[in-house]
Amino acid sequence: MANVTLLGVDIAKNVFQLHGIDDKGNTVLTRRLTRNKFVEFIVKLPSCIIAMEACSGANHWYRKFKAMKHEVKLISPKFVKPFVKTNKNDRNDSEAICEAASRPSMRYVSPKTVEQEDIQALHRVRSRLVQERTALINQIRGLLAEYGIIVPKGINKIKKALPEILEDAENELSHASRQLFNNLYEEIGEKDQKIKKYDLKIEALFKVNDSCQKIADIEGIGMITATAVVAAIGDPTVFKNGRHFAAFLGLVPKQCSSGNKQKLLAISKRGDIYIRTLLIHGGRTVVRHIGSKEDRKSRWIRAIKERRGANIAAVAVANKNARVIWALLTKGEHYEKAA
Repeated sequence: MANVTLLGVDIAKNVFQLHGIDDKGNTVLTRRLTRNKFVEFIVKLPSCIIAMEACSGANHWYRKFKAMKHEVKLISPKFVKPFVKTNKNDRNDSEAICEAASRPSMRYVSPKTVEQEDIQALHRVRSRLVQERTALINQIRGLLAEYGIIVPKGINKIKKALPEILEDAENELSHASRQLFNNLYEEIGEKDQKIKKYDLKIEALFKVNDSCQKIADIEGIGMITATAVVAAIGDPTVFKNGRHFAAFLGLVPKQCSSGNKQKLLAISKRGDIYIRTLLIHGGRTVVRHIGSKEDRKSRWIRAIKERRGANIAAVAVANKNARVIWALLTKGEHYEKAA
């Protein structure tokens, strides 16, 4: 055990698989431990490099191992997968983690603090409530269509139309169906109240975080997007430049190039789906309200919109905003809006 210089750990809820190598790359440890035995083993282990996949619970173990004076590295699971030999199991996974961490060019995931995990937890719960509200509205529209009542898309339209539909005595709704739709209407209100509570909590965190307020000055970036970005990226210096950060979020084109033929496809859609969605929604808002503005950025957006369409223009704005966010967070500067 004293010869271990790099330890690959395949973490789980109750069972942990370990694979250790020495400074020459030789396997000196292969062990499977329960949760309690695992902690006892790491406490007795001399200081070394511990590598894990950046999955559920990884940030907790990162903080635990750092407190024990170990050097800890988190690796994206997609970078570990190519090193898995033959069949996938815990033993092969831990060996693959060890092999991936031994590569000098390996990219690592920035760990999150407890404060960042708090913000991210709020966003995840709020996102679930928004999805449930959307599903509820879609269900109401679908059920109303069975009675010959068509309501346009949109939460505001359904909230406005449903009371009028319930009061209309000439439609096909029976007494039982009116009670049902009234209950569903009340359920929408309950979802709205819960979402507003989480909005207030996120707003309180936003007001005390300088980084969030700094990037919220960018067009298309609001309170929700700013807090989500700060909670997700951790240390922005792990990215080489703004383009690297945009690529991390899946906002750059995929490539299918060979020789002298350069072929760019649609955006890669890698990385955090939630943040990418927020950035693209923000970009879509900027494109929609571009109007007749004549500053340099507005002319650039208008040219893309006329040449490629509004959707591609929205993605382009999201890409640019991601690069600006990286610049502001790494350099500590403030965003200067166009005159």
